[in-house]
Amino acid sequence: MPTMSGLEYLRAMLAGELPGPPIASLMDFTLAEVDAGTVAFTCEPNESHYNPLGIVHGGLVCTLLDSALGCAVQTTLPRGQGYTSLEIKVNYLRAVTAGSGLLTCTGTVVKPGSRVAFAEGKVVDASGKVVATASGSLLVFPIGPGAGA
Repeated sequence: MPTMSGLEYLRAMLAGELPGPPIASLMDFTLAEVDAGTVAFTCEPNESHYNPLGIVHGGLVCTLLDSALGCAVQTTLPRGQGYTSLEIKVNYLRAVTAGSGLLTCTGTVVKPGSRVAFAEGKVVDASGKVVATASGSLLVFPIGPGAGA
């Protein structure tokens, strides 16, 4: 990763040239689209994602949003730069169940930055209804050899 721009890295992942992160397979996420300043993930919710109330746990939706916001910012980063979430605010608008169908989460950079970047995201269900939105800030920092020097 330190040898590629963020956009190059994510495009290589989308093309299957690089493996996805372990969290994606754990939570059934698929990277669906990558472009400068924006990414989209999909996720097919099922009963394994349920909380004790019998609906999809909010943590799944939050993790989907956090991933989309972070990867959207990653597409704006040059080689040798990484990021981590500083904060995320999620608004849950409707319950998600296995019957919600394929979820599509889109993350978009609002303001790129060399120290802090800002992004927004939304999750829609198979019928196009928005089920959650988020905004967040992400810390940008050097990675790779000599990063802390």
